[in-house]
Amino acid sequence: MTLCVNQLSINAPDLCLLRDVSFTVSPGEILTVMGPSGCGKSTLLAVIAGHIQPPMHYQGEITLNQRVLDTLPPEQRQIGILFQDDLLFPHLNVWQNLAFALPSSMSKKEKYSHALDALGAINLAAFANYAPSQLSGGQRARISVLRALLAKPDAILLDEPFSKLDKPLRRDFRAFVFGQIEKRQIPAVIVTHDSEDIAHPDHRLDWPSTETPRKPQEYLSNA
Repeated sequence: MTLCVNQLSINAPDLCLLRDVSFTVSPGEILTVMGPSGCGKSTLLAVIAGHIQPPMHYQGEITLNQRVLDTLPPEQRQIGILFQDDLLFPHLNVWQNLAFALPSSMSKKEKYSHALDALGAINLAAFANYAPSQLSGGQRARISVLRALLAKPDAILLDEPFSKLDKPLRRDFRAFVFGQIEKRQIPAVIVTHDSEDIAHPDHRLDWPSTETPRKPQEYLSNA
């Protein structure tokens, strides 16, 4: 799978957030997007995933494995996206949150087994029956990333996914996530302020806008 963004411009009323940006992210590759807070980096991810609505709009073309995404709703794009908030379902325990990402054709027993195996890989198997409210912020962040990977997306977008983890855990979990992206050979885009999150120094987008845009959350849909 290859993610391509061609001549992308993002506009809000009386404001241009981004103009004529193009990039390609190959299978297993991670593009790092960096820039000052509030400049619209998260909005770029929302545009790719299809989570914006008027009055914000964009021009350009977004393709994934040569499939044009521009007219597709978010649920048909096969893109996993993680914003800064973990967005776990509070009424489901940890393994049930993970099971939500697994195919509906799986039995409950199979989903439970897959969820436990996945939790074991990040040393959280003991928390399978915990409610999200019983977890630390770092644990919820790890569960959220894991759920996105279990859904087997064709591409994944990460908005500061490691920011809530302490430094040693951040290093180990970053290695796990980047390893999974390479193993699964899916393109990834990560928004971050941490230079240690740069997977490939030569594959980085420094946000070009010098304007002060509105907060991107103002324009996100609830989809």
